[in-house]
Amino acid sequence: MNKGYKKFLRILVTIIIIGLVYIAGYTIGHKNLSLESGYKPKLVNLQDGKPKDVDFSLFWDSWNIIKNYFFNTNPDIKKMVYGAINGMINSLNDPYTMFMTPEEGKNFEEDLSGSFDGIGVEVSPREGYLIVISPLDDMPAKNAGIRSKDVIAKIDGEDVGQMTYAQAINKIRGVKGSEVVLTVIHDGESDPVDIKIIRDTVTVKSVKWEIKDGNIMYVRISQFGEDTFDLINQVADEVSQKGINKIIIDVRDNPGGYLQKCIDITSLFINEGVVVQEKDRDGKITQSKTTRIPRFNDDKLVVLINGGSASASEIFAGAIKDHKRGVLIGEKSFGKGSVQTMQTLKDGSEIKVTIAKWLTPNGDAIDKLGIKPDIEIKTDESEISSGNDTQLKKAIEEVNK
Repeated sequence: MNKGYKKFLRILVTIIIIGLVYIAGYTIGHKNLSLESGYKPKLVNLQDGKPKDVDFSLFWDSWNIIKNYFFNTNPDIKKMVYGAINGMINSLNDPYTMFMTPEEGKNFEEDLSGSFDGIGVEVSPREGYLIVISPLDDMPAKNAGIRSKDVIAKIDGEDVGQMTYAQAINKIRGVKGSEVVLTVIHDGESDPVDIKIIRDTVTVKSVKWEIKDGNIMYVRISQFGEDTFDLINQVADEVSQKGINKIIIDVRDNPGGYLQKCIDITSLFINEGVVVQEKDRDGKITQSKTTRIPRFNDDKLVVLINGGSASASEIFAGAIKDHKRGVLIGEKSFGKGSVQTMQTLKDGSEIKVTIAKWLTPNGDAIDKLGIKPDIEIKTDESEISSGNDTQLKKAIEEVNK
C-alpha cells in the first residue's frame, strides 16, 4: 500500500470516528422523527476519558494483515471501510443508529417526501430480523396480509439476519409490478408463512376523513408527512362549516413521521403547553411547546391507538392523554421513543444516530414502554377488515357520551 493511499484511509477513518462524537449541525426531517427542535449534543474531546486509552493501531494492524495475507489480492476497499463503520455502529446495540451508503441514504429519505416503488410497510430492526411497525393503508403489503408486529425472517428466501437494515430495505423495494416474497411469523404464532407481494408505486396521502352517524368526524392519520398539517386544517374547516363537535382521530398503525408536523398538529387540539420533551445523554430536558392556535379545542375527542402506533403518533397520543384533552382507546402503542439525527459524511454516505429519548409532557418515557390507552380493547386485522371494528365502535360510543 503506498504512503499516500494509507494516509488517505487514516484520515477517512478518523473523520468517521470524530463524526460519531461531534454530533451537531446538519439535521433533517425524517420518518423516524428528525431533530427539528434545536437540540445540540455536548461535544466530546477525544483526549478526554476512555477514547485516549484505545489503541487505534489495532485497526491498522488488522487492515495490513488483510492486505498482506488475504488470498484475494484485490479486495473492495470501499466495502472494507463501510464494513468497519457498520461494525463500529453495530457494537452500540441500538437498532435506530445505522450507517447508510449514498444510495441507501437517498432511498431512506424518499418515504415522506414523495412516492417510490415498493410494498408500503414501515419496519424496524430487532434481534437480527425486521419487525413490522405497520403496513400503510391501501398499499401492497397490507393488501397481501402483512400485519403490525409481524417478524420478517427472509426476503426472497435470503435470511434477513445476514443483511444490514439498509440492505434489507433495498431488497424489499423494487420496480413496480415485480414480485417479492417475505417469509414472516405473525404475532402470536410460531410457524413462518411465505407472503407474495407485487410491488407498486407507494403514494402516501396521510389523512382521510368521513362523517359518521351524521355528527362525528372520523379522521384517519396514516403518518405525519409533508401534507398532514394542511389536510388536518381542511378537516378543521369542514368541522367548523358543518357545526360538528365530536372528533375521532385514528392513529392505529401510524409509524410516525416529521416531528415538527406532529407538534403543529397536536397544537390544534390543546391549549398552550408542552407537547413533548427530549432527554439527552447528559440528562438535560428540552421542551417543545405548542406552536399554533387550537382549532379543535372545544370538540369532544377520542384517539384510537394500537401496537402499530409509533414515534410521532405516540407523541400525539401522549400529549392528548397528559393534557387530559381526550380519551385514548385501543391497545398499548409500539414504544419507539428515541430521537435520531442524520449526519452526512463527505462521500454522501450517512449515519443516523440516536441522540435523545422522548418523554411525554408529564415526563413519562415512551421508548420500549409505549402509551397505554385509557380504555383497552383488543382486536385483530380480520375483525377490522370484516367490518367488526370493536375499537372504533367503542370510540363512537365514548364520543357520544
